[in-house]
Amino acid sequence: MKTTLEITAEPLPRDLAFLGESLTAFNDGDVGASARKALAVFVRDDAGAIVAGISGYTAWGWLYVQWLWVDEKLRGRRIAAGMLDAAEREAVARGCKAAWIDTFNPTAAKVYQRQGYRPFGTLPDFPVGRSRIFLQKHLAST
Repeated sequence: MKTTLEITAEPLPRDLAFLGESLTAFNDGDVGASARKALAVFVRDDAGAIVAGISGYTAWGWLYVQWLWVDEKLRGRRIAAGMLDAAEREAVARGCKAAWIDTFNPTAAKVYQRQGYRPFGTLPDFPVGRSRIFLQKHLAST
């Protein structure tokens, strides 16, 4: 079989879907079905605009928080804590036993640690001058 190598900054959605489906099929055969399911938590203002949110997913008994954002005007009001609590409750309802999140923001890392997350690894100089911190938390069943 002859192959070619292609590098692109604009992959086609169908090519990314094929890649994701192929990796999912491999992983399902290797370690079992992930039961991956999206999970999002949003905070909206009176007009319905999103002012804070979490996006991630549950898979293999874990919650992964990919994105967590709070509008600057609302920071310091424990909104992130409330969203994490809600996401964790939903993850437990889905059968998850643990959660993980990563950040390169030292303030965010402190917020996550106050929520019970503990660092398990760092990636220095990602981005340069900072370290990406990986944190995890055991989720107690209620």
